[in-house]
Amino acid sequence: MAQKIVPRSPKKPRSPKFRPLRIFEHARRGKSRSRLHARFRLAKSCRILNGRAEIKAFLRRKWDRELDYRLKKTLWTFNGNRIAVTFEYEWHDDSGQWFRSYGNELWEFDSDGLMRRRIASINDAPISAADRRIAV
Repeated sequence: MAQKIVPRSPKKPRSPKFRPLRIFEHARRGKSRSRLHARFRLAKSCRILNGRAEIKAFLRRKWDRELDYRLKKTLWTFNGNRIAVTFEYEWHDDSGQWFRSYGNELWEFDSDGLMRRRIASINDAPISAADRRIAV
């Protein structure tokens, strides 16, 4: 009789590598936005943002445009100072049109824990309010 093989699911490591995921989620929910400003250098399209003042201005414009934002990030993998995540977030504009933005991000951190590099592929799709998946 053949032995049944049950695949093992990986254990969630107890690692500080998971902290950046929670920082992003909580920051976007308004719980710790100042921590997000202080920790990351962001690149948007072909534009590189350097320094906290540029990051704050960029995020202020983004957050003024993307209303009732709900974010979900999932760790894909990590190794050393690099993390890969998948994400989706839902938001609406000032006309009430809902959107789902989703994709992948690669993060690389320096020895102080600050983001050195971020590579992201983000897709935006209009959705109806009834098609929202992330709990309010």
